[in-house]
Amino acid sequence: MTTHQTACILCSRNCGLRIDVEDGQFTRIRGDEDHPLTRGYICQKAARLGHYQHHGERLTQPLKRVDDGRFVPVSWDEALTDIAARLVALRERHGGKSFAFLGGGGQGNHLGGAYSGQLRAAMKSHNAYNSLGQEKTGDFWLNGRLFGRQTCHTTEDVEHADFVLFIGCNPFLAHGIPNARDTLKHIQKDPARTMVLVDPRRTETARYADIHLQLKPGTDAYLMSAMLAIIVREGLHDRDFIARHCEGFEAVEQALQAIPVEDYVRRADVPLADVEKVARGFAAAKSACVRVDLGIQHTLHTTLNGYLEKLLYLLTGNFGIRGGNNLHTMFLPILGHTDERSPRIRRTPHHRMFPIAGILPPNILPDEILKAGESRIRAVFVDSCNPLLTWPDTAAYREAFATLELMVVVDVAMTETARMAHYVLPAASQFEKWEATGFNLEFPANAFHLRQPLLPPAHDCLPEPEIYTRLLEKMGAIPASFPWLARIARREPAAAAHLGYMAAFAALMVRRRQLLPFAPSILYRTLGPVLPDGAAAAAPLLPLSMLYAQKYPAEVRRAGHHGNRLTLGTALFRAILGRRAGTLISVHEHEDMWTLMGTPDRRVRLAIPEMLDELAALRDEVAPGGDFPFILMAGERRSYNANQIYRDPAWRKVDAHGAMRLHPDDAAALQLADGDTALCTSARDSIAVVVELDDSVRRGVVTLPHGYGQQGDDGREAGPALNRLTDAAHCDPLSRTPYHKYVPVHLRKQESAV
Repeated sequence: MTTHQTACILCSRNCGLRIDVEDGQFTRIRGDEDHPLTRGYICQKAARLGHYQHHGERLTQPLKRVDDGRFVPVSWDEALTDIAARLVALRERHGGKSFAFLGGGGQGNHLGGAYSGQLRAAMKSHNAYNSLGQEKTGDFWLNGRLFGRQTCHTTEDVEHADFVLFIGCNPFLAHGIPNARDTLKHIQKDPARTMVLVDPRRTETARYADIHLQLKPGTDAYLMSAMLAIIVREGLHDRDFIARHCEGFEAVEQALQAIPVEDYVRRADVPLADVEKVARGFAAAKSACVRVDLGIQHTLHTTLNGYLEKLLYLLTGNFGIRGGNNLHTMFLPILGHTDERSPRIRRTPHHRMFPIAGILPPNILPDEILKAGESRIRAVFVDSCNPLLTWPDTAAYREAFATLELMVVVDVAMTETARMAHYVLPAASQFEKWEATGFNLEFPANAFHLRQPLLPPAHDCLPEPEIYTRLLEKMGAIPASFPWLARIARREPAAAAHLGYMAAFAALMVRRRQLLPFAPSILYRTLGPVLPDGAAAAAPLLPLSMLYAQKYPAEVRRAGHHGNRLTLGTALFRAILGRRAGTLISVHEHEDMWTLMGTPDRRVRLAIPEMLDELAALRDEVAPGGDFPFILMAGERRSYNANQIYRDPAWRKVDAHGAMRLHPDDAAALQLADGDTALCTSARDSIAVVVELDDSVRRGVVTLPHGYGQQGDDGREAGPALNRLTDAAHCDPLSRTPYHKYVPVHLRKQESAV
């Protein structure tokens, strides 16, 4: 038996783990006390990661779909040669607009994302679709307008806040904050601290909260704007902070003064006295922060919700302080910046949608395949992603994917999406290769965790760096070798810390600029072989470490790394490469946060015209109606659901069916009992669900969990396939983020079992 230090791959926290491996099997999983941030914390989901690593649907060799629909094994060389030839021919005939890349990186799989992104460059394509595009792009767009760059992402210092406002999130099960359950308990036990939850359901987190505002689904914008109006009307906003750090307050103040507070609170259907208490308490607290999640990012007024959430901490001066909301550094460049106001912005042919942070929203993709005429997307690469289950409108995706000239899936399992592909390429699992996560989003201390393989790749599986580098070579995007650069890497003395190699590499990039987009694979082929323990995939981290140290030298030294202007970055790289439990990479002071701003004067631009217009329109908005008496909040976090990398139903200890939670009074009206089967119907489709009576939901509201719906060989679905119910057109008009938390449905009893 051997014990390895690694990390969980199920959510953005990526908690440090110790895993015992014996005879190729995970025998024990526990928290790693040496991890620089999580320090031994673990939840029940991570403890069952063996069901991800060891399951019967693992792909073991490349597969090609033949004319009769069957998949036959082929060699890597045969598969990549044909794929490369077809991609190049497609690019030459139709240009880069005909190709799209879907996914890439996956949860906790971000080192591979550095390599997969090169394929778009080889195809001269700007079409990047991933799950962030259906979750967070409204937030990224707002960050760009407020803080100057869409890469200016915020975090929240829940651990040190005197007043914590959770809106549309359930940290007890969804985590998203450091060591969530321990943190919630600490806040609850401290009489000097206040916790408020805003959620239509009485969640597990509600048990810890001092106040729970159980609003109607889809009314978050009304509630938050009412809270802001109370703060401004009563003069509770931080005038000094606004004067020193913000522009445009006058327009925001005027808009908030016009809010009819009592009417908006009535629409949200929560007690006015509680709303006033929360608004006043938040504004008066010495430190306060807001934590949000998909509950307000997947419902009506998605982007406006994000704007109002940010105004809560900005107008009260809880930004750039201990216990408030803060910007943070980002070691891996997982986000870009795109400005839709630029005349050079590339919009999609059919929807004329602009990318946000370099990402396009999945809601529009089926139309861009089916309805864009000669400019349509004709080929897609799908990496660590299962759109048929996880992206809106399954029927639209099935129709669109069936028309593609080429579809290639890179994954560890034969997913529902993979079954529609022309080629399926088997990737090594996240515990069979060097990997890392890009979700190091902490402030003031930030850490990065490079993970070594715990097991060799299964059978004929390859890690993504090797897959994409071979493909680029076959496409002629990069030469098959760089002998002189590889020779420098091999012969350079260890004491030189790769500085000679990096000088030669930089000279190559200057001389042959067309190779710059393919830097990860060039580093992988030349520097990679000399890195210890087979860590070739980590080669791109060397220039990233050097750039990070150049940008934040004092902060990197404060984290315990030593070196001069030239060697500090290489010292950071060696630390990342050598420390199995993760590495503290920087420590900022709170006053340093303002240096992370993207505006030229480092001031916040409060007035966003599009958001002020939408805020004004709320007053005359009529609540959605129609023939659907229930609102489905789809994608609920529960004890035993996670992202779609879990395909073995046996991992769940409870809730095997992914039951629909329904208020007992609603169930009685429909003559439904606990465990009955009901047919849940939206405007798009119907699915059968198992009913669970639960008075934690409001009347007229039902919930279903995400992470289910996988099809077995017999075609049966393991629990609710939610996106059969969702419609791609049911989304935020600006960001195109889907309204998963507001899906109108009706229910009726069904005799047949699920």
